[in-house]
Amino acid sequence: MTTTARTQTPRTVIPAPQRPVRATVATVMKDDDGRRGGHRDRGPNGDLGRDRPQNGDPDRDWGELIASVRESGQYPTTAEAERVTRTVLSALGGHVTGDERVALARALPREAARVIASRIPATRPQSAQEFVDTVATRIEGATPATARWDVSSVLGVLPNLIGDDLTDRVLAQLPPGYALLFGRAELAARAS
Repeated sequence: MTTTARTQTPRTVIPAPQRPVRATVATVMKDDDGRRGGHRDRGPNGDLGRDRPQNGDPDRDWGELIASVRESGQYPTTAEAERVTRTVLSALGGHVTGDERVALARALPREAARVIASRIPATRPQSAQEFVDTVATRIEGATPATARWDVSSVLGVLPNLIGDDLTDRVLAQLPPGYALLFGRAELAARAS
């Protein structure tokens, strides 16, 4: 019996990044009849568009959202970033209504959509400061300053996920002052 020696080609191992990298992400689209269609990449502003469907792995998407919040807020653990994300999204869910609420839920990972949809709409709008104060009461040991940090850490990553158009529509529905929480400048309307 003869044996032949196999030479193995050396393989280059590229380690996985510690944090998700925001690169082009293809999303599986479905045709009108429900069959899987082509792919759609992120648009020029980094969003997946208004009718972004849930893509293949909603747990991965949730993990990427939490990783983005963890990095933005410099949280020491993933668990803390997830706790803050759930609290802020739950509070936001009570203040976004109608088509914008539906579009927001569709644009976010499935778990984030559940958190937003689980809230009953608020009976009156809250100012940005009242919103931050409400979040502060829901996070153990939070002060208004740390709650503002937490809110900005979560809401500040949303525009990259949902796109500029939907962000503008959500902000138009909220009282003045929320734009800064989303990481945007608040521009006052000019008097004519």
